[in-house]
Amino acid sequence: MSVNNTHLGFEEIRARLAKCKSVFFVGAGGINMSSLAIITKQRGFKVGGSDRTRTALTERLEACGIEMHYEHTESNLDGYDAVVYTVAISPDNPEYVRAEREGLLCISRADYLGYVMTGYKNRLGICGMHGKSSCTSMCAQVFMDAEADPTVLSGAELESMNGAFRIGGEDFFIFEACEYMDSFLDFNPTLAVILNVEMDHVDYFHSMEQIRKSFSNFASITGRDGYAVANADDDDVMLSLSSYEGHIVTFGISREADFEAKNISYPKGRPDFDVYFGGELYCHVSLSVTGEHNVYNALAAVAAAHLCGISGEKAARGLANYGGAKRRMEFKGTLCGADVYDDYGHHPTEVKTTLDGVGRMGYDRLFCVFQSHTYSRTAELFDEFTEAFGSADKVIFADIYAARETDTRGMSGEVLARALGEKALYVGGNDEIARYLHGELREGDVLVVMGAGDIYKLYDKLNIEKRKL
Repeated sequence: MSVNNTHLGFEEIRARLAKCKSVFFVGAGGINMSSLAIITKQRGFKVGGSDRTRTALTERLEACGIEMHYEHTESNLDGYDAVVYTVAISPDNPEYVRAEREGLLCISRADYLGYVMTGYKNRLGICGMHGKSSCTSMCAQVFMDAEADPTVLSGAELESMNGAFRIGGEDFFIFEACEYMDSFLDFNPTLAVILNVEMDHVDYFHSMEQIRKSFSNFASITGRDGYAVANADDDDVMLSLSSYEGHIVTFGISREADFEAKNISYPKGRPDFDVYFGGELYCHVSLSVTGEHNVYNALAAVAAAHLCGISGEKAARGLANYGGAKRRMEFKGTLCGADVYDDYGHHPTEVKTTLDGVGRMGYDRLFCVFQSHTYSRTAELFDEFTEAFGSADKVIFADIYAARETDTRGMSGEVLARALGEKALYVGGNDEIARYLHGELREGDVLVVMGAGDIYKLYDKLNIEKRKL
């Protein structure tokens, strides 16, 4: 069970924060939370935080002079007068309980981010059930290479930013807008990029009508003078914008759109295509990342850049320099001669599009280790999961990552393997998966390790030879 967003709004947060000198971040080790903690430190506040484990991100916080605690206790709040928390924490978290009891200013992560971004002129919010981190990273690369000096807050680390955020100028704020629990409704975009809309987060969203309404509300925040950059090929995206009063700019492949990808090819699985705008050739894009989904991400980035005064030529150059975000088909090295990639995909659509892209790369055999994320998602999208691995030759299912849930649906990695049939298997935990891979992989194969939970721990069991492509 998680806690709720606060929905205070940026004006109230600004007024109340003006009376505070110190801010404590509960769950500071997350990508977004750590970024916000550092931004807050740079704005002159005393900053502290807590998380369960020491990581590279928490060590970065400590290097910035932020006091970190690795257990949640009430005493951690001594000397602090405001608290920012992630909704993933439990309602009985000792720091959260003390803050509520003592009447400290409590702000949810999304609400606080909505406040932080109001200091920027143009605010680009990238939303959608899939591709947010990749598209946010693409936009960041385009704007950086165009010398637009963006401030960026992403859900994935980007090598050229040396992390998941970048402190730049005040003209452009590019941010990933997460829809879970309607967090993105606390944000304040002037331009909303909507990549796709479909069923997910079934522990919160219970119908497509509810989901479409949420995305509609997010786009509406931009106002009549704002912009929505929308995927014309996605019916639910366009339905979400049916009552939108701002300006709509569309992108797509299979339907007529303002920005269209044509003459698409996939040399070694990597998209190469022309972008047409208003029926005229606008630019040519060559990507070093795989999959048709990245054609859509790139089109959205080109459209957003155009609306911000960045030319097609500069956008194409930035996209050519984009090497992928961390855990988005990130090349890890080789194992028994096979290339190994790491990917965050955990929804059936993400799994399918990613593996379809790998299938175009010319490998002899495609192995996939997959860890499903939450029992509820696995149960509600079970049929979709069984159809998502068509491009794989062999699928090894790991134990489901429970996150905030307990198993009440009879879901497991073994159940998924049985449903998929002969090409799938469940062999046990990470030790057993590692032994299986060492015995099966050979040169000419590719292995994709996928999941949003703790499947990355599998790498500790693998003897991967580090190298670059």
